[in-house]
Amino acid sequence: MKIGIINGPNLNLLGKRETDIYGNMPFEKYFEELQSKYSQLQFSYYQSNVEGELINEIQRIGFDYDGIVINPGGYTHTSVAIGDAIAAIKTPVIEVHISNVHAREDFRKLSHVSGKSVGSIFGLGLQGYELAIQWFISQSSL
Repeated sequence: MKIGIINGPNLNLLGKRETDIYGNMPFEKYFEELQSKYSQLQFSYYQSNVEGELINEIQRIGFDYDGIVINPGGYTHTSVAIGDAIAAIKTPVIEVHISNVHAREDFRKLSHVSGKSVGSIFGLGLQGYELAIQWFISQSSL
């Protein structure tokens, strides 16, 4: 089973930025823990601060993978193009946000991704990624 994890802008700063909201763990360390815990799965990880690069990655893996976990960061609220890219692919996508975007500023309540995803997970910290992975596993024949 192949699962792609795609993170958007500023998520390369996890562990350094706004640790009261996003925690102290760099995503690369968390990703290593996921790979170890789910060694039966094949993971890819991609992070970019550039909208078009995120779209390219969605399209690159969106027809060959079994699932995509995406945290589009701030592009969630602004990028019709990322939503359109998700709608154009065959691979199911789960949207994940570390913070509860609905408990934050009003502009964060709009998502161009949620309606194109099979589900969304908000506010459960990094554990949201693992919950998404568990859902994909539950849907497979593993």
